[in-house]
Amino acid sequence: MTTTTILLIVLSLVIAGSLSFYQYLYKAKNKSKVSLFLAFLRFSSIFGILLLLINPIITKNTLETVKTPLPIVVDNSSSISFLNAKEKALELYKKLILNSALQDKFDVLSYQFDGEFQQSELFDFKGTQTNLDAVAKNLKSINENIFFPTVIITDGNQTSGSDYVYGFDAANKVYPLIVGDTTTFLDFKINQLNVNKYAFHKNKFPVEAFLHYSGTKNSTADFIISQGNSVISKQRISFSPSKKTAIINVFLPANKVGLQVFKATISSKENEKNTYNNTKNFAVEVIDQKTNIAIVSAINHPDIGALKHAIETNAQRKVTLIKPNDIKLLQDYTILILYQPTAEFKSVFDTTKLAGINTFIITGNNTDFNFLNQQQNNLSFKMSGQKEDYLAEFNSQFNLFAIDNIGFENFPPLQNIFGNVTTNGNISVLLSSKIRNIDTNAPLLAFTENQGKRTAYFLGENSWKWRLQSHIDNQSFEKFDVFIDKIIQFLASNNSKKSLVVEHESFYNSGEAIEISAQYFNKNYEFDEKASLTIAATDTKTKQTKNYDLLKSNNSYKVNLDGLTAGNYDFSVKELNSKTTYSSHFEILDFDIEKQFVNPDVKKLTQLATQTEGKAYFPDQIDVLIKSLLDNEEYKAVQKNSVTKTPLIDWVWLLVLIFIFLSTEWFVRKYNGLL
Repeated sequence: MTTTTILLIVLSLVIAGSLSFYQYLYKAKNKSKVSLFLAFLRFSSIFGILLLLINPIITKNTLETVKTPLPIVVDNSSSISFLNAKEKALELYKKLILNSALQDKFDVLSYQFDGEFQQSELFDFKGTQTNLDAVAKNLKSINENIFFPTVIITDGNQTSGSDYVYGFDAANKVYPLIVGDTTTFLDFKINQLNVNKYAFHKNKFPVEAFLHYSGTKNSTADFIISQGNSVISKQRISFSPSKKTAIINVFLPANKVGLQVFKATISSKENEKNTYNNTKNFAVEVIDQKTNIAIVSAINHPDIGALKHAIETNAQRKVTLIKPNDIKLLQDYTILILYQPTAEFKSVFDTTKLAGINTFIITGNNTDFNFLNQQQNNLSFKMSGQKEDYLAEFNSQFNLFAIDNIGFENFPPLQNIFGNVTTNGNISVLLSSKIRNIDTNAPLLAFTENQGKRTAYFLGENSWKWRLQSHIDNQSFEKFDVFIDKIIQFLASNNSKKSLVVEHESFYNSGEAIEISAQYFNKNYEFDEKASLTIAATDTKTKQTKNYDLLKSNNSYKVNLDGLTAGNYDFSVKELNSKTTYSSHFEILDFDIEKQFVNPDVKKLTQLATQTEGKAYFPDQIDVLIKSLLDNEEYKAVQKNSVTKTPLIDWVWLLVLIFIFLSTEWFVRKYNGLL
């Protein structure tokens, strides 16, 4: 407390004592016990009131020592076990975490990572993925604006995520502890296989293989692609100490419709330590038809190229660019994308109405909206001559098909003519439009279905900027391309809506997330948020069945089938209330990415250490690492003075006491006839 506060408390004592003395004891003829008691009560109540006004505060200074954090991060992926480094990794971890000198200097923290990053002191080395980039991102977030070192016990073999070398903050030193045998063994490896998921019947599909050789002498190997007991392709490749990689391109025939599973193998007469990485299975679904799509436009625009690229990422789609006056045989196309239609499109509209072809109408600054009003009645346009920028807002209640919000609200605005757009009839709106932050209550992307004919409306140009922004946000065009593919998939089908719609892949790689999504619609074809969906997956070989529940997520139900081993599975999704079912099958290909390595990635971990001005160490250098951390004067504990201020007296209890004192005084005076 300050000197002023103490003087005020003393003054309060004097004032309270003087007033109570003057009222009950001064000039009193008889200083009885009652008078003394009443004087005490009056003194207490006045002093309490004055204390409330003064509100004395006690200030307490506490010195706190803040140590520099030292994250000890352990690679918990199965590759550590596969490289026989599990015991060594645990030994190094315990030597670091239990070192008393490190604990005195640092705030030692224990973490683990595989596909994900989390705080832990227990490790089982069973992770199916390795994502070192997740370590970089999470440590940045946890220790923001703090200067700290990081020790990572790992083999450096990353299987998912971005390049970790440049993911770590360059200002914070990283000290990799490299585990695993660094001895170079002779090894042939299939690094990567590139193949499309789909191929077309009676065509050939490409397979691209990246092969790698580790060894100190000249050697040859055979690269074989087989299906069952049949060899489809075989090539001999030569390697040497100066030629350690090879790229093989093979075209395979798609002679059978359906899911076709192949095996790629690289083999030689040499003895290898690891033969698991010599084989990779892959699958291709052969389909007997292709969706032909025509983009009809009288103008040139970047949107057209972006749409073509986005649509053709799905090998089942083929896009043709046509001028409105050049189109002849509309029956050759499943979908027509009418880009900014004008009066030149008159014959196209007339023919599509007769042929019942589904259309995707995209408007913009060059669109003739009066003409468009004459050709369709789903949307009514009353437009001015002024251009306007429109932002998108995602409708989470949209239920025509399952689609996720890929960040539409953060995309650049689309440009269209300003005006009023009203809907007529049954229109499903996926995206509504906003001008700056003002809702227009008008659609930006909408769908309709009349008598089996489906139409989509996209009211704005410059969607190529959306595709570019999606790539900036996700380092990939995939999310935007899937969004466009969902629209095309809806337009490509004229089937009436089913009550239970299930989406799944025909095959998955073991270790990947096996996600299946479903939608259930009630009798009014509205998405049922109270549906109860289950899935039963049965291994066709062992006949063992596993049951899961599907959980609601936005406008769909999803399940992740963790724990399933490689093999063929029949599955059935069932809605428990209506007993509606959907049955199909998928295959899990035998592939463990964590078993592809024979050595730790010393080169990349050394590069990471150099990038952050740290240093890479091997297990026999653990004492040198500990000494380096202890001797480093950059990491010093900081003392912080923590000031806490608390009231001397709780005002609630003081009010209660004042009330008790005044009440008691009144009753005593009343009892003794002093009122």
